[in-house]
Amino acid sequence: MATNNINTTAGPSTAAATVHNVHPLPIPRDGVPLMHPARTPPVLPWPDIGHLAKWSVSSYKFGFGAECLRDGDPDTFWHSDGPQPHFITVEFPRKVAIQKISIFLSWPQDDSYTPSTLAIRAGTGPSDLQDVRVATLEKPDGWITFDVSSEPDEDGTSFKPVHAYVLQVIVVQNHMSGKDTHIRGLRVLGPQEEDATDGDPFPWKSSEFKMYERLR
Repeated sequence: MATNNINTTAGPSTAAATVHNVHPLPIPRDGVPLMHPARTPPVLPWPDIGHLAKWSVSSYKFGFGAECLRDGDPDTFWHSDGPQPHFITVEFPRKVAIQKISIFLSWPQDDSYTPSTLAIRAGTGPSDLQDVRVATLEKPDGWITFDVSSEPDEDGTSFKPVHAYVLQVIVVQNHMSGKDTHIRGLRVLGPQEEDATDGDPFPWKSSEFKMYERLR
């Protein structure tokens, strides 16, 4: 899949929109990134599917591991403690549709520990991951939500979800060339329910049914 940039200093009319200029409500359906300038996670229509996965990080300081990405506490954060690049790996037990990620970064609190460039990779396993998106961030402060794919959907108004077993978020660069990184929260979001079941006359909606939606 092609790599595409989201530049938070660009204009608001494309996928490279200025995140800071996008009002979080109403929720756009055109793939424009969302900026939620608050410490608590935003209420979004895309379901959080991260609880289905196993999370790991490339390195961490004691007490600042992968669990800090999912604990809902804005005062905790993953703190890397090793050579670059730093990365978060999210492994699902089966192939899932991944629409967006929502990430909490705070330049005012973390300064040079704040990521300035993220690469999103996806695949069937750690050995075949491919870049699907690159996000360039300018002093972010809050929750940033954007599509993981750069491939337009059929009507060209949004982006297709990525179907993968593994998603990886790589910190390519920090502000001011910082070495280690802080990420205060991360959510992996699936498609909205109506998008996930488009074309299926008998959609499997409950999590219990979804476990058995494919016969073996």
